[in-house]
Amino acid sequence: MIPKDHPRYRSLIARERLARCAREGVVTLEGLAAHGRGEAFDYLIGERTTPSAAVAARTAAAMLLSARHAVISVNGNTAALAADDIAALQRVSGADVEVNLFHRTEDRVERITRLLESHGVRVLRGTAERLIPLSHDRALCLPGGIGDADLLLVPLEDGDRCAALRRMGKTVITIDLNPLSRTARTANLTIVDELTRALPGITAGCSSLEPGEAERLIGSLDNAYLLRAAIDEIRENLSHALE
Repeated sequence: MIPKDHPRYRSLIARERLARCAREGVVTLEGLAAHGRGEAFDYLIGERTTPSAAVAARTAAAMLLSARHAVISVNGNTAALAADDIAALQRVSGADVEVNLFHRTEDRVERITRLLESHGVRVLRGTAERLIPLSHDRALCLPGGIGDADLLLVPLEDGDRCAALRRMGKTVITIDLNPLSRTARTANLTIVDELTRALPGITAGCSSLEPGEAERLIGSLDNAYLLRAAIDEIRENLSHALE
């Protein structure tokens, strides 16, 4: 039992959930390693939503609501950590949800789908086709889902798929704690924040955008500027930590 006053409570709860989902076949061992890498960057930003991340989340909300067909692409780690958050965002944004995996088996897709559905997510089902120009199984997607989408929210993304989606003419929003990653630099919009903070931030934005705000946020989008701001915030946090 982890006491709620433990300073690492949220982090330890997330680790336990990922470990349990790994035993259940939802998360891969590689996914556990990827989570640890991201958590290291969360330390660097101070384990908080920074000002630049808050702006990025609100911009993501504007983009989701303005899209013709928005799809949230979910992998095992995202499902394990944020099924409730995905359900809440789907309700306010109207986005579709599709499971897309690097380490893909039909059994694992089904396990993740059932987990999401148990939390109230409406998950697209069907026969995946190799529609994304990649040599691995993240190329597989649903023609009426990711295949048709004009905008994708892809938390915890692979850099090569992000680049491939951009080449297909799709708008990509990602959540990535590393502002220097290939994904962060390739996406149209990167939210440099932890998954379970970023998703509620987008959901809140979908419910509270003021008249004209969506157009202003989308019109002023500059992902390179937001990434530089995130790096400056890391630098400032490190400076304070060493004082």
